[in-house]
Amino acid sequence: LQVFDEDGKNVTPHPLFQSDPNTAVSRQGKLYFQVFYLTHGSSSTWISNKSTTKSGLDGTAEPGSGQDPTLSLSAVQGGQEEMEELTEADLDQRVDIYLSETDTLWMFDMPSVMVSVEAEDAGRVLERNKIYVDICKTKAGSERFEERMVQTLAGAAKNKEVQCETIIMEDKGMMVTSWDLNNSLDASEIEPTSRAEGFGATTGGRSKSPSAKEQEQTVSVSSDRGITTSSLMIPESAVPVRSQEEEKCHSEAILTSENLKQDLVIMERILMENIFQPKLAAYRQIPVLIEPDITSDRGDTATATEEDEEEEHDKEKKDEGKEGKGFIDPSMKINKTPEEDAAPRLEQLWSYTCDLTSSHSVSSMAWNKVNPDLLAIGYREFDSKDRKKGLACCWSLKNPMWPERIFQCDHGVTAVDFSLASPNLLAVGTYSGSVAVYDVRSRNDAAFLDSRASLNKHTGAVWQLRWVEQDRGATGGDKKERLMCISADGRVTEWLIQQRLDCIDLMKLRRTEKEKKKLPGEKERKSEAPISQHASGMCFDFHPEDTDIYLAGTDEGHIYQCSCSGKEQILGTYRGHKGPVYRVAWNPYSTDMFLSCSADWSTILWHRDSQMPLLTFSSVTTFVHDIMWSPKSAFIFAAVKESRVEIWDLSVSIFNPVISHTVNPEANLTSILFAKNTNCLLLGDSLGGVGVWEMFNLDAPGSNKV
Repeated sequence: LQVFDEDGKNVTPHPLFQSDPNTAVSRQGKLYFQVFYLTHGSSSTWISNKSTTKSGLDGTAEPGSGQDPTLSLSAVQGGQEEMEELTEADLDQRVDIYLSETDTLWMFDMPSVMVSVEAEDAGRVLERNKIYVDICKTKAGSERFEERMVQTLAGAAKNKEVQCETIIMEDKGMMVTSWDLNNSLDASEIEPTSRAEGFGATTGGRSKSPSAKEQEQTVSVSSDRGITTSSLMIPESAVPVRSQEEEKCHSEAILTSENLKQDLVIMERILMENIFQPKLAAYRQIPVLIEPDITSDRGDTATATEEDEEEEHDKEKKDEGKEGKGFIDPSMKINKTPEEDAAPRLEQLWSYTCDLTSSHSVSSMAWNKVNPDLLAIGYREFDSKDRKKGLACCWSLKNPMWPERIFQCDHGVTAVDFSLASPNLLAVGTYSGSVAVYDVRSRNDAAFLDSRASLNKHTGAVWQLRWVEQDRGATGGDKKERLMCISADGRVTEWLIQQRLDCIDLMKLRRTEKEKKKLPGEKERKSEAPISQHASGMCFDFHPEDTDIYLAGTDEGHIYQCSCSGKEQILGTYRGHKGPVYRVAWNPYSTDMFLSCSADWSTILWHRDSQMPLLTFSSVTTFVHDIMWSPKSAFIFAAVKESRVEIWDLSVSIFNPVISHTVNPEANLTSILFAKNTNCLLLGDSLGGVGVWEMFNLDAPGSNKV
């Protein structure tokens, strides 16, 4: 098919597809009659093409072919063409052109799914979808449904102004004296007083004669028809019972109010400070004020002298009876020689104990790192069959008779420690292996975080835990803090405090085989496999300068020096004890030295670079449960051995302690703690008491190096 203009020029458009003449492709198609209108200027040209049928290359006609026709411009360029001029009738003829669209072919249709088929709400969602589909189907053929679009216009903003009178401010003042305050307080108490008086008047009115009662209780009733007088008898107990109920509700509201509880706590603290004032003054190392006895005249003086003599006489008799029974009053002054006064000694000030803790044993103690007057004590209860029911209490110097906070635990508490970054957080380890963090600011005894949901929690008792500052990667004062624990399952863990408590293992303590010497002629024996490959961790302590280094004591009697930088990296092993190691402690001043105590009755001084003991201290044949270095000297440390406490001063003697004192023959000492900023020592025993003892004549040497 070719297209020419009126000048005879060929203006046929070239096809976009250029076929390769070398490839022979047979195409068959039919050319239908087509009409083109070419307009140039005012004249038009009619171009018609008769229907022909061609075969691609040979030109043979195939009439009646059943194949679908295809149109190709290149296939019909050699066809017969006839050009006819259009007439006016042809131009005026109306031609209808119909444009149609083929049906949409759906190749893949996958509806979106927002809810799982296995979900609990799947049935309800499917039912709602079915209802929606039914509604859409009904809308399609309904006459009441019509789709329209509406555009809403925002209303024009309106401004309103209101004029008001100016506000006049005035300053007024008045003088108030203490008498005015008392009068106003008395005025506020008039209402309950008047209620009490009214109640008394009603009760007092019962003694009146019956005739007077009837006259007072007579009421006149009027009506429209006339005036009649009737007698209305009122029960006598109506008014008094109502006032009693009001008084009862008012008193219950006062007793249950939070303000009253807070006021009672403050009042209790004031009374305790008045009672313990001399002992608290001695604890804080301030002079004790003694109130002098002042008498008015001679008669009073003589009377007071006689009374004092009688009291002293009675007191001497009581003291003689106590001495015969073996009791000594610590408040009684005994005449001592100057040498005895200059000797180091201990005197008890008071004891943290109450009825709630009397049936428990003290397991651990820790001072708050910000408030030195706040002490946390862990208790555990020993039963013949099991160890259960523990307590974690927070005691304050303001009230030595009752703890400020009491946290009940399902199992015995074995370790406690306060956080330094968040001083209100108290970490608690229990005999069952769980770790909990409590907020001491809250009066709720529920744990802030708990390790019950952790899959990696300890399976043995948590014997010790500690908050440790992390030096790695910390610059300036931005030191992170981490919670470390050692447990009887042989693991040293670091706890991650997030939405819940979870831990990672830093070290797994393994048992070491003992090398036995062979005797001449003895045959080799097969070594027996241990029951457990992991050694039970009993205690640990972190280096005071490099917190990546720590010591770990085990039930085998070995002490391992480990590092946090590498997993299960043991830097050294110290073998010197023959029983479980109960405590290890770095020297805070000479940081290359550390102490260890064990169930083999000994306390050993070690050097970091030597695996052989430097000194061994053993005075009595009893277990050494706990040791601690003095925070004021590098030479002084204390140790508890059952019912006895020993204080050693290495600058004085390395063979005998400077103080050896029996605290309570009926109880065993379990833990020890030096007080901060004072010369006092805290001793916890197996009966639930924590005694505060003052140390005398124990001067710290000037040098801080051993």
